[in-house]
Amino acid sequence: MERLAALEAEVKADADAQRSRKEAAFSKVREQRAREQAERDALRARQAELVTRKKAPARHDDDALEDVGRGDELGDALALARRAHGVKQELTRAPRAGDKSVVKSGVASMLLGPLGWLYAGSLREAVPASVAWLLAAAIISKISFIPMFLLLPVLIVALPLSGIAGAVYAMQYNRTGKRQRLFDKDKDKSKKQLPGK
Repeated sequence: MERLAALEAEVKADADAQRSRKEAAFSKVREQRAREQAERDALRARQAELVTRKKAPARHDDDALEDVGRGDELGDALALARRAHGVKQELTRAPRAGDKSVVKSGVASMLLGPLGWLYAGSLREAVPASVAWLLAAAIISKISFIPMFLLLPVLIVALPLSGIAGAVYAMQYNRTGKRQRLFDKDKDKSKKQLPGK
């Protein structure tokens, strides 16, 4: 009987120990879940604050500067959208008498390089660029050790850029009615200003 009582006490103590270990494990899991839920709630609150742009209760000067930067970015995006809309309107309007074709200028400039700029571009820029283009082509054609596959990446970049420049030249010509310079505009403005102003 004593052995049976000791065995029952031992089994009961073992069961109590297992139960206390289970409860400790459950409480640990509950605490971890509560902590994770609190982190998720805090993250959701921060995301909601960013989406709705509500001010947080405690803000620093750095946060205010970041908001000013975001406002500048928004203004830049709006200015870019206005410019894109203006370009779209310019491209879709009916051509007037004496206008240069933007498509012709862009295609000619992409196929011929700076020679296409002569169609609508400033002669101060188009003539020297065309001469340099022709000289470079003549020199490259005389040098036999430069394989064409080395020149291909340069042409893949240079010709589309030339096409874009040709299209911009044509748009500027259509806007003002005369050939406009694309490069070095700041130097022209500084020359036109009177000294002392």
